[in-house]
Amino acid sequence: MKLLIVEDEPELLHSLKEYASQEGFIHDAEADYASALERISLYDYDCIILDINLPDGSGFDLLEVLHQKDKTSGVIILSARHSLDDKLKGLDLGADDYLTKPFYFSELHARIKAIIRRKQFKTNKWVQFGNLFIDPDQYLVGVNDLQHPMTLTKKEYAILTHLINNHKRVITKVALAEYIWGDYVDEAQSFDFLFSQIRNLKQKLKKAGAQVEIHNIYGVGYQIKSI
Repeated sequence: MKLLIVEDEPELLHSLKEYASQEGFIHDAEADYASALERISLYDYDCIILDINLPDGSGFDLLEVLHQKDKTSGVIILSARHSLDDKLKGLDLGADDYLTKPFYFSELHARIKAIIRRKQFKTNKWVQFGNLFIDPDQYLVGVNDLQHPMTLTKKEYAILTHLINNHKRVITKVALAEYIWGDYVDEAQSFDFLFSQIRNLKQKLKKAGAQVEIHNIYGVGYQIKSI
């Protein structure tokens, strides 16, 4: 995996480079907007760790450049800003995730891995699980074929594909909620919002004749299986 680190704080940049080396990631690192812009213009990266506050520009502007150049790099924003508006702006510009400083490297690692799994999932033109057919590019799910796709909400689609992508293991309800709702899951008083999405998804799968089942693992989470 190839990683680009864009961070202007010397100590944090050094720590990020050490982390990337320890994990065996091929990586480049830059501390300013101009150098980062040159990197993304010349090379493709699997994931970009991007600071918003750069000495000669904004990470938001780099996000716009990535979009203009049709780059498919996953992007994790790093920022000391806790503003909801900044988070929404970054996500709206195409970032995959937003991590506020200070953070644990274990959390950063988990988010990088999640982005890579999503990218790997999307690289397949067609994905089949049981009798479900999925077109990741068009966000379509159908039973037996894709001529008559199911009607799923964005959240239902995200839950279904995440469970399929991790079908060999149980996904805890906390991990699933964080994957779908990100940092905002901390604001939830309960997991009723997740239970509702899962219940609706199960009903739609059954009605469509899908030969898959989402199993509730009591006290743990969920796992999807073909039947």
